[in-house]
Amino acid sequence: MNDYGPYLYRMAYSVLHDQKEAEDTAQETFIQVYKSLPEYRSQGFKTWITRICINKAIDCKRRRARRREDEWESEEVLQQIPAAEEDTLDSLVRKERIQRVASRINELPDAHREIVTAFYLREQSYEQIAADQSIALKTVESRLYRARHWMREHWKEEDWS
Repeated sequence: MNDYGPYLYRMAYSVLHDQKEAEDTAQETFIQVYKSLPEYRSQGFKTWITRICINKAIDCKRRRARRREDEWESEEVLQQIPAAEEDTLDSLVRKERIQRVASRINELPDAHREIVTAFYLREQSYEQIAADQSIALKTVESRLYRARHWMREHWKEEDWS
């Protein structure tokens, strides 16, 4: 541990960029090395423990990303749920936004409007849209892509603020 501890910490830190997580990862690496010693084949000890450390760091980074996604999703859900004591002003603003979005969607060309409405408003999957409209899945993908492109070209961001 004395010989390779600082080295493993630097390796973990280079992946994670977080001191605490790098320390934890270096410790987990030593635990894994101890558990895996019977399988060690005497072919480059430093390379072997480095590979274990990097894999542990990558796993830690993936867990961190999943935690952030979970936190983000729960925040989105909370924002979408109206408060029980929603005042009249918030209700009016929400209705106005809904009307503005609906009128903007009506500006879309017919093929784009159908796809956007099905995907975003009815929250249908590509497969459901393809089945409902009797078209190929790739057609749904390309039409939705073109609809998004059309919206970017024709709608200015300041129109929505």
